Amino acid sequence: MKKNDKVVDYHTSLIRKRADDITALEQIAQKDNIPIMEIDGIETMLQFLRIHQSQRILEIGTAIGYSGIRMLQTLSKAELYTIERDEMRVANAVENANKCGVGSRFHIIPGDALNVYETVQTYAPFDVLFIDAAKGQYSSFFSLYEPMLKKDGLIFSDNVLFKGMVAGEVETTTRAVTSMVKKIRSFNKKLMDHPRFTSVLLPVGDGLMVTIKNEEMKREDCEQYEDT
Repeated sequence: MKKNDKVVDYHTSLIRKRADDITALEQIAQKDNIPIMEIDGIETMLQFLRIHQSQRILEIGTAIGYSGIRMLQTLSKAELYTIERDEMRVANAVENANKCGVGSRFHIIPGDALNVYETVQTYAPFDVLFIDAAKGQYSSFFSLYEPMLKKDGLIFSDNVLFKGMVAGEVETTTRAVTSMVKKIRSFNKKLMDHPRFTSVLLPVGDGLMVTIKNEEMKREDCEQYEDT
């Protein structure tokens, strides 16, 4: 998300230095152009997790394992279940988790998140749902996996401002991007308005939606979130 450079520099300067293994992952992501959470976004999410003391986390979108590894290093008793459809990234993420000392609690589920529901269900319920995959599918991911979340569980949705485009600060570049931005706006609006959830959209990273589940919700009740 586009932000004032001085504000970003000041904010980032206050964040504690990460361990060498995490810094190495950040450098790999930058070198290979692999999207990971921006530093102020993930530090905000980790603080919520410390307060919540989450034990079972479901992540949609593993990439190289950066976010999942950071969550497990922050929460020493937590178990992470993370979905990734790219076979090369699956192997890479497992290797990275082992190198960072969290491999035994890093459980990866290969496949498309829209197709592995039954497998994931065997590990439910979860305390946290973290959505960080295909942006145009956020509503579908939410509809499918939110019912696996416990009451008072947390939902984190990353990139919900998408480079400033969702707020209209930056113009969209293609029809596909315009369509995706519209879907993100719809997702944000529905989540903010829904009476069964309490949500706040934080302008950190690329936009982080933090949601608390107030009531149990059946899967069929989530159909309103699916893309049309």
